[in-house]
Amino acid sequence: MSKVLLVPLLACLLAACAPKSPTARTQASLAVLHNERGVLCLREGDYVRAIDEFSRAIELRADFAEAYNGRGVAHRRLREYERAIADYDRAIALRPHYALAHYNRGLAHYYLGQYEQAIEDYDRALALGTPDDARVYCDRGLAYDELGQHERAVENYDQAIALRPDYAVAYNNRGAALLHLKEFQRAIEDYTQAMALAPDYAAPYFGRGMAYKSLGQRGKARADLEKFLELSRDPFWRLRAQEQLRTLREEK
Repeated sequence: MSKVLLVPLLACLLAACAPKSPTARTQASLAVLHNERGVLCLREGDYVRAIDEFSRAIELRADFAEAYNGRGVAHRRLREYERAIADYDRAIALRPHYALAHYNRGLAHYYLGQYEQAIEDYDRALALGTPDDARVYCDRGLAYDELGQHERAVENYDQAIALRPDYAVAYNNRGAALLHLKEFQRAIEDYTQAMALAPDYAAPYFGRGMAYKSLGQRGKARADLEKFLELSRDPFWRLRAQEQLRTLREEK
């Protein structure tokens, strides 16, 4: 073989042995970096920037299910629920067994008032297993409460508390469901436990106040509602508490 032919042949062999696509690997690494930045922005509450970071990750890697899920979370926290669902849909299409995306889509459906769809997603998330099944049970309980199925809601809060006995929110929510069922004493017990677990948690004071009011224990009701007003900064619920206190004064 002549030296003239040997050089091009050697060049071809070296090209065949070279890395296939360094650009693709670089893009994949950059996609992971942008996704990590997006997660950090979520933690810092900078949701607009989080969307930008997750979008960059997706541009670099179109099959990045975690980035779609993360961007969906940012949209949800900005109350852009339809956009959030579109991102969760894409994440689930890429990874059908992605439990966290099913759970997050359930939350978006819940906030849109689509409670049946929310329950379907929570069901799927629980079947797949999530890092925090207690929270999923608690949120599924809320969806059943919104549908007026308070007994089923209680069952879900029971499951949440069994998994996490120190879950103050689950005790509060179960108390609210029991209040709807007119099981006032049981509701009071749950609200009291929620307070013991989280003394600065405002919601159980309103609920227990309403339970005491239903039992005709106006002094205890008044004390709880006043405590609620000390702790809560929510204008809607503060107004409701003030109205209930006014009613209690008028009933003297």
